[in-house]
Amino acid sequence: MKALYETNETDLQLVSRGKVRDVYALGHDTLVIVATDRISAFDVILPTPIPGKGEVLTQLSNFWFERTRDIIANHVVDPEPFANRPAKEHLQGRSVAVRRCAALPVEAIVRGYLTGSGLKDYERSGMVCGIALPPGLVDGSRLPSTIFAPSTKAAGGAHDQNISFAAVCDLIGADLGGQVRDAAIALYEFGAAFALERGIIIADTKFEFGLLDGELILIDEALTPDSSRFWPVDGYEPGRAQPSFDKQFVRDYLETLDWNKQAPGPELPPAIVDRTAAKYAEAWRRLTDRA
Repeated sequence: MKALYETNETDLQLVSRGKVRDVYALGHDTLVIVATDRISAFDVILPTPIPGKGEVLTQLSNFWFERTRDIIANHVVDPEPFANRPAKEHLQGRSVAVRRCAALPVEAIVRGYLTGSGLKDYERSGMVCGIALPPGLVDGSRLPSTIFAPSTKAAGGAHDQNISFAAVCDLIGADLGGQVRDAAIALYEFGAAFALERGIIIADTKFEFGLLDGELILIDEALTPDSSRFWPVDGYEPGRAQPSFDKQFVRDYLETLDWNKQAPGPELPPAIVDRTAAKYAEAWRRLTDRA
């Protein structure tokens, strides 16, 4: 499978390039989001793509968008805007047309298990984003209840910073902050229960929200291996790093290198690329029951 690292659609107006997605204008009120095969780690875009990754992200997000409409509306207008267009075959399966909206400056992170930056906060203070947790938790511990643990939405390559719910309310207002928190927790708990029946623990995840005509909607992606930590149920054991179906595998490899986690990132060897692609595909297969 040929990887798509970057798009160059000269017949469309490029709006932005993110870590993974290239965004084009499609009329006044609509955007086309193309998920490339780029992969980032530690907020750095790596030079090596993961073939098929963009298709998994797009199709899995669409899978969740369709199933969570009763929880919150989302930005999807057309899940396959380039269907039956041979000249855009390279974009098929990895593109979605969405409504333009005003994105909120908050990463809505939800945690059901303790790991990553949440674990570091806990080891330092006994809290995660200002929420006190019981003593004795270890890496991978299931939390007593789902917690909303937001972060800033940094621009220009800066690192996101964990913040409290009070800080979210200061940024966007108490009423909207409460809506974001409640929607994020509901989405996570729905997805986590669904995934658990299919052998996957969703340890934590990140959502992004926007406003469309004053209404809060879900945007960007949903419950993918890029935005979440996916752990196999049959390999779960608290107290150590968990095997995963997500890009934690790439992060773990990068931690073995003499790299300062600043751009430019190192090339990934073929074995790491192949295993990462297989992990993304396996997550897609398990969750959707599709090949």
